Amino acid sequence: MKTQRNHLLSWIRPASALAAVSLMALNLSSPAQEIVINYDESKIQPYELPELLVTANGRSIDSVEEWEKRRGEILEMFANQMYGRTPNQVIKPEIKILKEVGDVLNGLGSMKEVRLTFENAGHTIDIDVLIILPESNTPVPCFLGLNFGGNHTIHPMKEITLSQSWMRPSRDESVVNNRATEASRGRSSGRWPVEMILKNGYGLVTAYYGDIDPDFHDEFKNGVHPLFYENGKDKPESNEWGSIGGWAWGLSRIQDYLESDCAVDSSRIALLGHSRLGKTSLWAGAQDERFAIVISNNSGCGGAALNKRVIGENVVRINTSFPHWFCGNFKKYNHAEDSLPFDQHQLLALMAPRPVYVASAEEDRWADPKGEFLAAREAGPVYELYGLSSISSETQMPDVNDPIHTTVGYHIRTGRHNVTEYDWKQYIHFANQQFWGK
Repeated sequence: MKTQRNHLLSWIRPASALAAVSLMALNLSSPAQEIVINYDESKIQPYELPELLVTANGRSIDSVEEWEKRRGEILEMFANQMYGRTPNQVIKPEIKILKEVGDVLNGLGSMKEVRLTFENAGHTIDIDVLIILPESNTPVPCFLGLNFGGNHTIHPMKEITLSQSWMRPSRDESVVNNRATEASRGRSSGRWPVEMILKNGYGLVTAYYGDIDPDFHDEFKNGVHPLFYENGKDKPESNEWGSIGGWAWGLSRIQDYLESDCAVDSSRIALLGHSRLGKTSLWAGAQDERFAIVISNNSGCGGAALNKRVIGENVVRINTSFPHWFCGNFKKYNHAEDSLPFDQHQLLALMAPRPVYVASAEEDRWADPKGEFLAAREAGPVYELYGLSSISSETQMPDVNDPIHTTVGYHIRTGRHNVTEYDWKQYIHFANQQFWGK
């Protein structure tokens, strides 16, 4: 049964101008201040969303040309105050084909494992990329997304090499001493319906996010960050990238490789991420306009959800639990979301004119489904500048399991925080619609 539509709260309104906040005037909170999690809509304090189509000096925007300049302003805010600036230095990888198997999944497709080795400043990282493609005589469009447990977890087939990288502990003991065991093979296959993806004419490209930056905080001594340390530096500055920035960098380096692979249609890459990797896909898509579609699945706080609502996971909670994800400057907004000079509708708007899709789950209150919808809705005016469809006229959330597929896509489905077959069906349909109009 479909739920009744949720009416949007009437007190949400855009701010008059972006010039509202000076970083020198931020209300910095004490680390000892209690972290309170709110799930009650009636307790959300009235807030103002920063304007999309008003420049920092208060000038209204009514053309694509003016928006492109405004886009740079917004991108700089997110880089300096939230995700951190990505280094400009180019480090070319050594590329090694580790394995090629021409017949997998009972003849449905082929697979390849590629290692990208980056070395600089006395530090080296390897990113092992798994590419599974359907049989095709022409280059194949692909979904690209990082995985949480190693490439071998996305499908039980034995051809995929068991990752040797550091792993987060698992509840089912398939990871022992922070290393994967055979028991972890195919453990996340429910999130990666490989056969369905291939039967619909798409390839799947994935890599383990921990190859790029292991997901624990050691003051950025491991992973991608030391590749860029020079002149005695040993950690990022307060406005430089954290782990989400590192993972986003890795996605762009995988895109670099895909542009050299003649079996892949690198102009039709749909970038997808779930949870913390949904935050990552949005930040990667905002910075790198080569990604043709950007998809956020249950990305919540720090992803698609509006920070200023302060419901479910909030800024201080995410910065406390995961101090390595964002840049140091983002901690200035702990207990101070009202002081944020930006919000996530602006991040989503950075994808324009490329299609963007935001997905929520009904039981995933931690990720604030309504806040995810509102951000997608409020990004709409930028798409309309390009003459594209959006959901900016939607005054109510859609019913559960009743997706909206405009250039800005959105759905909320039944269930919990996860990636499901239902989600993938929507993403494949959305990609078909955006790439080929079908």
